[in-house]
Amino acid sequence: MGIATYGTTNVDWEARIDIDRLRRERLARLREQLEASSFGALLAFDFANIRYMTSTHIGTWGSDKLVRFALLVRGAEPVIWDFGSAARHHQLYNPWLSDEETDPVTGVRTPVPGTSRSFAGISTLRGAVHPDADRAGSVAARVLEELRKHGLEREPVGVDFVEMPVHRALTAAGLDICDGQQLFLEARRVKTRDEISLLTHACALADMAYEELYAFLRPGIKENETVGLVSKILYDNGSEFVEGINAISGERCNPHPHLYSDRMVRPGDPAFFDIVHSYMGYRTCYYRTFAVGSASPAMNDAYKIAREIMDESLAAVKPGATTADIVSLWPRAQDFGFADEEAAFALQYGHGVGLSVWEKPIFSRLTSLDHPEELKEGMVFALETYWPAKDGWSAARIEEELVVTADGCEVITRFPAEELLVAGQRYFAASGPLPAVRESQSHLNNPKTRNQS
Repeated sequence: MGIATYGTTNVDWEARIDIDRLRRERLARLREQLEASSFGALLAFDFANIRYMTSTHIGTWGSDKLVRFALLVRGAEPVIWDFGSAARHHQLYNPWLSDEETDPVTGVRTPVPGTSRSFAGISTLRGAVHPDADRAGSVAARVLEELRKHGLEREPVGVDFVEMPVHRALTAAGLDICDGQQLFLEARRVKTRDEISLLTHACALADMAYEELYAFLRPGIKENETVGLVSKILYDNGSEFVEGINAISGERCNPHPHLYSDRMVRPGDPAFFDIVHSYMGYRTCYYRTFAVGSASPAMNDAYKIAREIMDESLAAVKPGATTADIVSLWPRAQDFGFADEEAAFALQYGHGVGLSVWEKPIFSRLTSLDHPEELKEGMVFALETYWPAKDGWSAARIEEELVVTADGCEVITRFPAEELLVAGQRYFAASGPLPAVRESQSHLNNPKTRNQS
């Protein structure tokens, strides 16, 4: 049986995603990493790490503000200092941030009033608050006070990301500040069963968006219109955050610019898209390529190569294999027109997917051959391939997300990608339907480029 997918609500007649179990297991994995480290505590400013630690969220508007912070002290429960009234909201609606007591008669556990570990506490708002207000000093004082409660103020503190004034205030308070991001990413490397279900549902929403996009795509549509369409579909169906929609068409496909424009799609164009969104915090990164109206032979050949690279990569995924095993199957940067691996970075690529879109492990010929990472059951990651066409302007881009299983992997991105799909109106001449693979009628269709196809 494959990975189960469910409706978007829990019911009494079927065991679905267990959110309480999700909270417990995430925190347990983070505690395990902390206990095995030399740190006395982990301090988080990054929204994904705060969510993993405390199961709190205040919206995506603040994801780049570094305004809130949470602390996990060895042997204790997590504490969070949050944005103004959000702290009070957590006190009311996040019972897992409070001590609990058990009713001796009913056995029901309830929060103990006045024991919430959610407090108001504001950092510097990325420097926007006047430095003389010393918000950085306030952050340091609160962290130090909590560490002293547990006698750990002399132990190293692992921090994920920190503003310079806050870093200086923490060290001025006598704290030994170290890189804690590796511990957070190690905890998040292998996913729990509920995380896998949430990631799979996020992919299902993207499947739906691609279905609508395929029907919508035609000459005259602009790249930004496709971004609007996909974003609305995702938000209408439960997406929490549309982080980005890459929409690339025509000559913009080669080289890959990594952002959409207002370019209008024309007959015979290649077009590839990447859907990056989250469902209950869990991301997708999911490329698909189409031809609009028809595909040139050069474009079709490029797609076949990109697909072959993908299929070889998927076949090699299993527990015990390494990132080096996968990237060794990939072409060198020079094979597809780049000077070195740094210049071609993220074109033949892989990355973990979870509460953020790039997690461990990373797959790249730039780093993975010399620093391989072992693949383990329960990892969820995306593999991306890219191949430029011989015509000099077309290109193919494919991405699949997968879960590492006991004996291989299961792909959770299901919109068809085995062959190049042609979107848009089919045209009929007097002699019959125009073929789906035919020479483009673009400005590059001349005898010279035809001979290169």
